Amino acid sequence: MAKGSGSSSNSELERVMDAARTPQWSFGLGRHGQIMATRDSGQIGLPWVVQVTRVGRGMRVELFQPGDDTNAEDEVIGVVTGNPRDRGRQLRALLSELVVGDESTGS
Repeated sequence: MAKGSGSSSNSELERVMDAARTPQWSFGLGRHGQIMATRDSGQIGLPWVVQVTRVGRGMRVELFQPGDDTNAEDEVIGVVTGNPRDRGRQLRALLSELVVGDESTGS
């Protein structure tokens, strides 16, 4: 079975996601070849979102608060570089250091 033109790109993103997996965050592919990680905010339908987008040789990591428009640029929390496994590890470290929602306010 032949692979489509985006298959190798998606395969690379899958490897990044596999290396980044953490129990607190859910991962998936976004609309434009991006990685989307979401975490429950306690508000139905309004999760915390981290969007990972290719930039040059690395990937920009942005944080969106519940209800933010993910089509607009938001708070850049880091850039991950290297091979897919390294990028995934760096992304997992960024996510584990991220304090969101109830963790920071106690509410």
